[in-house]
Amino acid sequence: MHPRTTARISLTALLGTPVTDAQGHLRGRLKDIAVATGPDAGKVAGIVLKTRDGLAIVPSQEVMETPSGNMELRSSGALVPLEDQGNYLYLQQDLVDRQIIDIHGRKVVRASDVDLEWMGQGAAHLLRVAEVEVGIRGAFRRIFKGLLPRAMLDKLSRKFAARGIPWEFVDVIELDPDRRVKLRIEYERLAEIHPSDLADILEDLAPAEREVIFTSLDEDLAADTLEEVEPKMQKALLEKMGEERIADIVEEMDPGAAADLLGELPEDQSDAILEEMEPEERQEVSELLEFDEDSAAGCMTTDFVSVGLNATVAQAAEALKSFDGDPESVTEIYLLDEKRVLRGAIPLARLVMAQPETHLAVLAEPRVLSCPVGLQQNELAELFDKYNLHALAVVDAQGRMVGVVEADHVISFLRDKL
Repeated sequence: MHPRTTARISLTALLGTPVTDAQGHLRGRLKDIAVATGPDAGKVAGIVLKTRDGLAIVPSQEVMETPSGNMELRSSGALVPLEDQGNYLYLQQDLVDRQIIDIHGRKVVRASDVDLEWMGQGAAHLLRVAEVEVGIRGAFRRIFKGLLPRAMLDKLSRKFAARGIPWEFVDVIELDPDRRVKLRIEYERLAEIHPSDLADILEDLAPAEREVIFTSLDEDLAADTLEEVEPKMQKALLEKMGEERIADIVEEMDPGAAADLLGELPEDQSDAILEEMEPEERQEVSELLEFDEDSAAGCMTTDFVSVGLNATVAQAAEALKSFDGDPESVTEIYLLDEKRVLRGAIPLARLVMAQPETHLAVLAEPRVLSCPVGLQQNELAELFDKYNLHALAVVDAQGRMVGVVEADHVISFLRDKL
């Protein structure tokens, strides 16, 4: 019987551990630990041993810890030659000293060691991954292993602060022997990351890892993420994609952001992407490309919610439900006449308190603010500051509404000037 129910040990300490059979005969030394991926991610699937005949693997349930801290095989027949096991992640080979994504902390870090735990006792005495070390403690342990006695090394390493990431918050990026990138990551977990955090992660990665993560995203998330990165990074992310795939992503972007992106690309590539886009999206983006990028029209979006002059609160609610753009960007609903001339704007907060049958004209601001398409960004920023705006309508020479400038664009402009 083992006196402990849970005992934590580092991968570094386990490497080289003697593994014996029930009669005490040495069968090999621990070379690596195979961990399952997919639905069973994190479970130790097998122990890789270095034997006289080469590498062999034994299922996790066939190995137990001995009172002396070594390992013992429950059955000698469990030891089989190691063949290509592409469905496993090998902790020493694939994880240690590799870049990983800390899903919890939304950042990229480097794994210095792995902490494992012996769970339970007797027949249920199994090994599982507890957390990945990302601090200097693990690196110290690896550097001085074999140079210092095990007990002294363990004692000295504990003088360094522990920095670990629980396994459930880790997604691994690793390179196979052919230098092809494999992504040990579940899309559902990537999709939980805010696009701005995902953009930060991509910027911290090497090109190969960055490419494989970005190409794994669906069009919606790829579009949102692309809007959060700098133009230089946008080009890098799209570099090895075909025009058809890029067009699918660009179609999901805010039209203004899409125009900004295409405006940064070579003209022939931009034209090829536009050709692959759906007619409606192509027309919106093409029109925006004609504007001066330093003007209000050059930084506006054509995604906004508008209704007719006689619309009610209930009709405005339906317009909001059918809005194809980002609903979080909507702060006002605009009243347009039959010629699309801007006649009023209603803050969303007023809609919440109003009865469904109330006409929007009653709730509209007494004086609606707007700016001409050619207004320069410096003047635009002054308007946002003076009136404390969240959004501002952009109108053409006839007073027809053509788009909206959002506060985010003005903030980005001001940040670039600092």
